[in-house]
Amino acid sequence: MPTSLANIKNKLDSRIGEKLMVIAQAGRKKTTERHGILRETYPAVFVVDLDQNENSFERVSYSYTDILTKNIEVDFDE
Repeated sequence: MPTSLANIKNKLDSRIGEKLMVIAQAGRKKTTERHGILRETYPAVFVVDLDQNENSFERVSYSYTDILTKNIEVDFDE
């Protein structure tokens, strides 16, 4: 993944509307996987519309710093 916040934002800007999986750290040795579609990007955060069959809420947002610090991993469906 890119090494600066601007690079991360630019990379995500080009993938808006694509399906993705977000793997997030959920505490001590725990991770959560969420599937959805990259909906919007803002200057500091990006928004993912979640798959309603798997999740009880509609959207989640993450900061670009979460990717930079490896608190989350973003994998796009190819």
